[in-house]
Amino acid sequence: MLIYHGIVKRWQRATVAGLMALVVFSVVGACASDGPKGPPPPTADQVRGHADRGFEKLKQEEQERAAQPPVPR
Repeated sequence: MLIYHGIVKRWQRATVAGLMALVVFSVVGACASDGPKGPPPPTADQVRGHADRGFEKLKQEEQERAAQPPVPR
């Protein structure tokens, strides 16, 4: 019975060591991979277009405010 017990213990240790190695290699592999990349930075034309739309919107709001009569308080 002692021989059988020793063989089982060896197999258990080998199995646990193999599983631990698998976990360690998986973690190292996951950490070593490239992370997700963000969106590319906007081009100068895109920035200029957004700024132009913003200024047009501000001008329109300013004109609408000037056209309304002042509200008495």
